[in-house]
Amino acid sequence: MNRYIRIMILFICLFMPVIGFAEKKISDVPVVTIAHPARAGVGQPFLVRLTSDQAFDRISIHWMGRVVVPSVSQWNGRHVAVAMLGTDVLTIKAGPKALLVRAWVGGKETVQQRKVTIVDKSYPRQELTLPSKMVTPPAKVLERIKGERVRTQKAKNTWSDQRLWRLPLHRPVGGKTTSAYGLQRILNGKPKNPHRGLDFRAPVGTAVEAIAAGRVVLAESHYYAGNSVYIDHGNGVISLYFHLNTFEVAQWDTVKRGQVIGRAGRTGRATGPHLHLSVSVQGQLVDPAPLFDGTTDQLLR
Repeated sequence: MNRYIRIMILFICLFMPVIGFAEKKISDVPVVTIAHPARAGVGQPFLVRLTSDQAFDRISIHWMGRVVVPSVSQWNGRHVAVAMLGTDVLTIKAGPKALLVRAWVGGKETVQQRKVTIVDKSYPRQELTLPSKMVTPPAKVLERIKGERVRTQKAKNTWSDQRLWRLPLHRPVGGKTTSAYGLQRILNGKPKNPHRGLDFRAPVGTAVEAIAAGRVVLAESHYYAGNSVYIDHGNGVISLYFHLNTFEVAQWDTVKRGQVIGRAGRTGRATGPHLHLSVSVQGQLVDPAPLFDGTTDQLLR
């Protein structure tokens, strides 16, 4: 037999099992598809979606110093996890931000390093005149304000495993928007923090409805925000309703999407009756407006 043929046969006999094993291992690597926008405006919410043909053992999404563990659902025979992320106009500057996604499927880990570029967004200015005590509170209420900040911060950082929100969110009242997110507030001639929510026109007594199903994690009166309700909608999404006249729910109540949770008023620091709504996403107060008009697919682009 030709010497070269013998060498070739020997090579095949020795290495073919190794080649076959390698191919099998490659085919066993789980395929996890990740979708998210490449860019997002400062203060704007967006979504991240993970899809797999096999069940997820575990998922973690790392963004802005937080670890998000989204709940998983099934759609068209596939396993899908959706997380809401975003930035806060008060604290975040434009630039590329790291997005790390880790998924375990069939005991195997997939790690993907991504980035989302946060771009500047222009927000208008608004000048308001208020009683001086509401701009510079008297010393006797400072301790009260401090305690309220501790409780509201805890409420905004609530985490529950089951995602109860869906897009588009339910509008809390029927009135039009009177103050948009991101407004640079000038109070009595002094620059203050930007407006981190939406103001809706709502006469006193107007029914205020929950934007999604959830659980009330805080319902109490505050110096600045007046009568306030905080609702946990799962996976780090919390809605905040300010300046209510009366409460229709209490702390730890469970609520349905569209359920009346209070009546609009002008309690706290308010120049007139209205509803202020904020949405906290992983502790970041984002612009709620896109969440009332956008679908899941739109917030992935």
